[in-house]
Amino acid sequence: MTNKNDITIWGRRCSFNVQKVLWTLDELGLSYRHIDAGGAFGGLDEPAFRAMNPHGLVPVLKDGEHIVWESNTILRYLAARYGVGTLWDENPARRSLADRWIDWSASGLQPSFLRLFWGYYRTPAEQRVEALLDTHRKECSKHFRALDAQLEQQPYLAGESFTLADIAAGTCLHRYFNMGLEVERPAHVLAWWARLQQREAFRKNVALPFDALFSRLAY
Repeated sequence: MTNKNDITIWGRRCSFNVQKVLWTLDELGLSYRHIDAGGAFGGLDEPAFRAMNPHGLVPVLKDGEHIVWESNTILRYLAARYGVGTLWDENPARRSLADRWIDWSASGLQPSFLRLFWGYYRTPAEQRVEALLDTHRKECSKHFRALDAQLEQQPYLAGESFTLADIAAGTCLHRYFNMGLEVERPAHVLAWWARLQQREAFRKNVALPFDALFSRLAY
């Protein structure tokens, strides 16, 4: 196990992308220091933080002398360094089975989910635009049907075993199905979500109350 002073993660726990990294750290059994940053905690424009990430965004990971930003890059870094044989498959072809779903999540699922979550849950009711919500909900339904088709064949996105793909795509499930908006609930996605809820690291870092974000447009 890594010494707790070797790894530091910056970001607020309510951040979707920070939750992905915290989930991964705990899946790997790594000790780490967590520093709240961003949103009400501020600090992202401080010169020291900008020296780590010039974009001023969380999460940021410091592992000894190494600085890593962008959540999915952090996931891959941690798995490659600390998860060989578990979250990191050294065979490029097998690893690509997870990588394709990670990249698909970043370019498709996550943006669609976040547009819906912000447009509905984080926007005050009087400011919501129903036509846009309907569009975002349809986008999400398309992505969740793709997940369902994949999960009909196997218990996890990349096959029989849990991988980074399940973290990258699965972090949205808790909020998507619990934000109070009527959405499709595909059977195989729900079964996958139930499997993820059995993981302690998911329960600790993702399956958390998020009511403080309701009708709150500010980060």
